[in-house]
Amino acid sequence: MREHTVRVEPPLVPFVVQREGEEAAPDNLKLSPIGRGRYRLRYADEDPRDRDLRGVLWARCSFGPVNDLGKPTGRPQWRMMHPLRQRGTMQVLRCQVCAERARTPLGHIFLARPDTVDPDDPMILTNQPPVCARHVRPAAELCPHLTPDPLVLLTQSAPLYGVNGVGYGYGDQGVQVVQRPEGPIPYGHPLLPTVLASQMVRRLSSFRAMSLPQLLWELERAV
Repeated sequence: MREHTVRVEPPLVPFVVQREGEEAAPDNLKLSPIGRGRYRLRYADEDPRDRDLRGVLWARCSFGPVNDLGKPTGRPQWRMMHPLRQRGTMQVLRCQVCAERARTPLGHIFLARPDTVDPDDPMILTNQPPVCARHVRPAAELCPHLTPDPLVLLTQSAPLYGVNGVGYGYGDQGVQVVQRPEGPIPYGHPLLPTVLASQMVRRLSSFRAMSLPQLLWELERAV
């Protein structure tokens, strides 16, 4: 009797989640003078991929093994996003769960905890990559930063705003962290040449706020 191989799908883990064994790279940061009293943070062995499209330096993090579909494997560290996978999905607006195109017939979908944002604010900043229509509900159920009924922010445009990160300078231990901004640092800020970024941030200023059931209802009728 011929045996049939049954392919077992791995448990769903969002693409951006950091995995066990993916660790910060060794610290070999340097400061190069770029003018009187001004410096630029760099790696001693810097690679062009260490900077984003706006020239900001990013924290390095190792990559673990992937499966035959090219997806990360290993035990998920649920409360951590891999900085470079977060940057990649945010930069080109890919789904944080599957890394595929996130745009839907209604626009881009961003999710937030209802108690962390005010939908009446004229502008909302988010470090959470968008989600595609197929993974809206799984994202709400899996992400520890959300609730099963998150606030949905539906937008046609989400311009890049800046980064979350820390500022470096000279201290008692040489090149070290000297500034920890409380919020995102906008692109163009004078601190950015000495910042080591860990998350990319987008700006939502023209959006519709709704519940998850309302979004799913509209998506069904938009197909």
